[in-house]
Amino acid sequence: MSSEYLWYIPNQVEPGHRGDDVVQHHNSLDTLTAHAQALEQHGWSGALIGTGWGRPDTFTVATALAARTTTFQPLIAIRPGYWRPANFASAAATLDHLTRGRVLINIVSGKDNLAAYGDTDGDQSARYARTREFLQIVRRLWTDDTVTYRGEHFSVTDSTLAARPVVRGERRHPPLYFGGASAAAEEVAATEADVQLFWGEPLDDVAERIERLKQLSEKLGREHAPLEFGLRVTTLVRDTTDQAWADAEAKVSQLAQRTGGIQRNPHWQAAVGQRRLLDLIARGDVLDDNLYTAPGRFGGGGAGTTWLVGSAEDVASSLRKYESIGITHFVLSDTPYLPEIKRQGEQLLPLLRRGVVASRPNSTADRGNPGSD
Repeated sequence: MSSEYLWYIPNQVEPGHRGDDVVQHHNSLDTLTAHAQALEQHGWSGALIGTGWGRPDTFTVATALAARTTTFQPLIAIRPGYWRPANFASAAATLDHLTRGRVLINIVSGKDNLAAYGDTDGDQSARYARTREFLQIVRRLWTDDTVTYRGEHFSVTDSTLAARPVVRGERRHPPLYFGGASAAAEEVAATEADVQLFWGEPLDDVAERIERLKQLSEKLGREHAPLEFGLRVTTLVRDTTDQAWADAEAKVSQLAQRTGGIQRNPHWQAAVGQRRLLDLIARGDVLDDNLYTAPGRFGGGGAGTTWLVGSAEDVASSLRKYESIGITHFVLSDTPYLPEIKRQGEQLLPLLRRGVVASRPNSTADRGNPGSD
């Protein structure tokens, strides 16, 4: 299976996301379209478009960008509770039909400002039970002629979609990406998702989780094609290794000056996956060959918590090692977003697509503190 390489498009109200350039009209249609078209021009398959109350609506942004591109695949992050399953299945199938099969979906179950859009804040087990029902209904609506479903959280009766997703080869509908590191989340991934996304954890940790999910899929009687695996991580690429580390340290210094110490989004702090990333700080500033954990000390959340740092060759080698343990979907990014689309598209992607899989290290190597602070 060939790997997939996606980027990230920051649909944000406030400019300067994770150190991005602050520009006028940063979230206008023309600006965001420039990102999507640059991705097409520089070899990327598409981009993740994040979700959260207070951002521009993700599905609307994805639809607008899809209409202005030809190959760009939006990985559309959506939340059960914000959407009801039948409404979402119809919207996504319609967009998939109109774009001739370019839609990718990322299901997000983490906490958000739920009350703002009329959702309720259930406990973790209830949230993931609801997500399971959501995924089951959506998938059935995409593949069955008529669906009747009675669940604890959602129900539909004699539900049929007029517009259907594009079927192409083994693709029966838009792939369902999913994230989450708790036991409840892993059960949902093992049985209902198509792609499990991991944050930038060390190789051994990711390999352990992949093996656990494979065993869980078998134990729980997964009915779909085998679960696939993806990595969402920041990739800081420069012309040389030394320049990359100098720039990485400078960025972390700027983060420290802005925040004055650790800043925590309460929703991130409650997430098992985010806590796993923050716990890496105690194991060293740099894990494996070039996984930089220091950004997590100063408020880096999600993909901004750990960075793969180095020359294009260094970062490609590290990503190939993830590929050797089973990762086939990559969602990469660095800021400023638009120039980095070009830089990494021209320097990193050709190395990744040469098809040479790097050997996996025998042990975890700590580079230590790269350079002086």
